[in-house]
Amino acid sequence: MKATSKNTSGTSFHETTINCSVATLRKVLGEPEYEPNDGEDKINFEWTMETNDGDVFTVYDWKEYRPLGESDMIEWHIGGYNRTATEQAKSEIREAIAKS
Repeated sequence: MKATSKNTSGTSFHETTINCSVATLRKVLGEPEYEPNDGEDKINFEWTMETNDGDVFTVYDWKEYRPLGESDMIEWHIGGYNRTATEQAKSEIREAIAKS
């Protein structure tokens, strides 16, 4: 998986989540594309990525409504065009975490 500049417009949540910290995601996904982390909006962090097969996906916190600490364990949403792509993204993220 890698960061992408492909358009993610139209991606959505398909009930795919992963639990980990901001620091863990930074380590395996790199720096987020969006990072106000002020708790003022529905999202504090968002990564825009693509799977090894080229399917785009996003990883974001949802409605935490608080600034997140680097070590806070939270449930991240994985968005994509379909559940197959989001489940593949989750698998690739888990694999990257295990290798880190």
